Amino acid sequence: MGANVLRTPTSRCRLGVSRCNITPPVGIYHRMWGAALHDRSEGVHRPLTATAVAFAPLETSVDDLPRFLIALDHCLFRPREMREVLEQTCALSGIAESQVTFAFSHTHAAGFLNRRRTDFPGGELIPSYLELLPNRLAAACLTALATLQPATLTYATTTCGLGRNRDLWDESLGRYVCGLNPAGEVDQSLLVVRATDEHDQVLATLVNYGCHPTTLAWENRLISPDYVGAMREVIEQATRAPCAFLLSPCGDVGPTFGFTGDHQVADRNGRQLGYAALSALESMAPPGTDYHYLRAQPSGALIGVWEHRPHEESRRVETACFRAVQTALHLPYRTGLPTPDEVEDDLQALTEAETAALETGDEAALREVRARVERQRRLLERVESLPLRDDYPLPLGIWQLGDAFWITVEGEPYNLLQAELRRQFAPHPVIITTIANGSRCSYLPPREAYDKSLYQSEIAVLAPGCLEAVTAAIRSQLEQWRAERTV
Repeated sequence: MGANVLRTPTSRCRLGVSRCNITPPVGIYHRMWGAALHDRSEGVHRPLTATAVAFAPLETSVDDLPRFLIALDHCLFRPREMREVLEQTCALSGIAESQVTFAFSHTHAAGFLNRRRTDFPGGELIPSYLELLPNRLAAACLTALATLQPATLTYATTTCGLGRNRDLWDESLGRYVCGLNPAGEVDQSLLVVRATDEHDQVLATLVNYGCHPTTLAWENRLISPDYVGAMREVIEQATRAPCAFLLSPCGDVGPTFGFTGDHQVADRNGRQLGYAALSALESMAPPGTDYHYLRAQPSGALIGVWEHRPHEESRRVETACFRAVQTALHLPYRTGLPTPDEVEDDLQALTEAETAALETGDEAALREVRARVERQRRLLERVESLPLRDDYPLPLGIWQLGDAFWITVEGEPYNLLQAELRRQFAPHPVIITTIANGSRCSYLPPREAYDKSLYQSEIAVLAPGCLEAVTAAIRSQLEQWRAERTV
């Protein structure tokens, strides 16, 4: 295709979508923050939802099974809960587990759905919620499957200033804290996908952006999707179709204005992202077209005239490419990981200190020791759930849908992953979804971050260099597909 053609990034496939409400009951265990002094949720800011999106090739064979992304408003599930919900959702729907990927929005205000917390206030509501959830998710998947239809996916890339670097050096402490770093650099790119039917009606919008949903923090006592809720509202009011949020790499990215209990701030953050996404939607060409130079038109100046033209057959074939690889990248553990028994011993000592602080009524001491207890509990949950082997099998999903590459990766990679891949494979859109089916491996910081006093590197379970290995593995597959495309 010549230089006088502006391609519209496009995928052609079959797509179906369905939405369900997954808001937990008020009063459920809610303490996601170590600094929180409450345990139970006390109300609902905005409902939580799950959006099931089914993808399938236009032309199907017996081996072409649909693939499902379930975008749901929860922080993450621990391995036991993740396994239960995945298995039960698939058993109820008849869909194979290999076809399903959970994409967590990562809101820190949804509640902490961990069966180990059933003895805590509000924890008694966790089992019944987890037992009901797969029924709703399975029904959504089956509806998405039943509504599969030919669709054109159109992509646009813009930026949004919501997310900022959150690795801040505190000179007074002589260490890094997790907070707004005005001098830090991040990739603020925002990818928006519009799915339309054969009559150019919008079926769904997908928003892929990297920013921790941590607007609402320890002072918040309401169930909330954080900024994602208001973002969806803005887009769905404009498009009259479901909007699914896919969190891209943001291990070191958080909102400029965050760590608050003010729900208006969360909604403002969401509208900021929603308006940026709407701007990208308005920039898109008509579905299934490229922009061609037509002719020179004499006027006061010699004007170059362009027009949108429907894709020719070669472009239609090219944009209908649908292939996927699901693999596990074997990565080394970091040295010096504590054993579960060692963590248990430390947790016992901290729990006794918490009891003492509670008895004295010292709120400042109580807040500090509760945070340390919570951090130790989470460390225990991480090390107990790691596979008993010499390395960690990190799941990777890599798709090609027409002009675009779609990546799903477990855990919380640093923003560098998206910056590198999007730079290297432009103009191909690269959709990256993190915390895919959970986060047993925790954070994936770059190699140099391990030498700093960063929260993310302190709790990482994988060795330095693992983020670089993940980037290289994805790059290798995408380079192979790109080379095949140009032959």
